[in-house]
Amino acid sequence: MASAVKRVEKIRQIVRLKQVMQRWKTMSVSLRPRSIRSFSDSDSDCTSGSIRRTPSGFLAVYVGADRRRFVIPTRLLNLPIFVALLNKAEEEFGLRSSGGLVLPCEVGFFKEVLRFLEKDEAKYGGLGLDEFVKMVSEVGFDSCRETRNVVNGFTPLLQKARV
Repeated sequence: MASAVKRVEKIRQIVRLKQVMQRWKTMSVSLRPRSIRSFSDSDSDCTSGSIRRTPSGFLAVYVGADRRRFVIPTRLLNLPIFVALLNKAEEEFGLRSSGGLVLPCEVGFFKEVLRFLEKDEAKYGGLGLDEFVKMVSEVGFDSCRETRNVVNGFTPLLQKARV
């Protein structure tokens, strides 16, 4: 009889421990900040020979003619701006890929998009590519401008990207 009581008590302890672990897990997920947290290779201390791992829930994308690497949250891929950029990438490069996901836009424009989304994802998350182009061009962001093939003085997308 005493051994049966000890067994029941151990089972209760295990159940309580499991409940506490579950609470900690849900609390840690809900308390985690939902910032954009994009990373670029030039921002980190990575050497060119080191292995670059993408954290869980994030995706590595390559931007610009020099293929600068950014690590972005996967939840951003459902936003209209990223849907438009992915469609442009499909038009530009096709469905076959010889490496990572390449977005056909300038690095400066992409940084501005991420900056706006980090500032207020709820406000700017519904904007499409055209709205971002208009908004960024009104701000006077000069690193996206080119002297040739300029439409309304602003070209955020790469003109002729090589795969």
